[in-house]
Amino acid sequence: MIRSPLRPPGCRHPLWFGAATALLTALSCAPAGAQGAEGERLFRQRCAACHSVETGGRGSGPSLAGVLGRRAGTLGGARYSQAMQGAGLVWDAETLDAFLQNPRDTVPGTRMAVRIPDPEQRAAIISFLRDAGAGG
Repeated sequence: MIRSPLRPPGCRHPLWFGAATALLTALSCAPAGAQGAEGERLFRQRCAACHSVETGGRGSGPSLAGVLGRRAGTLGGARYSQAMQGAGLVWDAETLDAFLQNPRDTVPGTRMAVRIPDPEQRAAIISFLRDAGAGG
């Protein structure tokens, strides 16, 4: 009998082992995919009226393409409040989370009024921004 380096010693059912390994791998990836799909749904529902994830996308709010790592209030062509321009923030997951939870507490004077109080929804939206290539 030929031994496979991928099969544990004593395993008499290599097909079962391979199928189980594939299933476990797929299941371990499911939450990220599920969160990304939920994040996209939430983005479309809560954010897309004003924002885009397309580079150069236009809306009443700035494009969020490449937002992670970007200094707040600096995207060319976007109209920012003086408060946002002077906030001195760099958008990372933690800062976005605080801003989405309560924009006006994070940046007093911001024009953004939409709040997302649910931490799981905020995490899903931030994950979507990262996965959509918006992580810069």
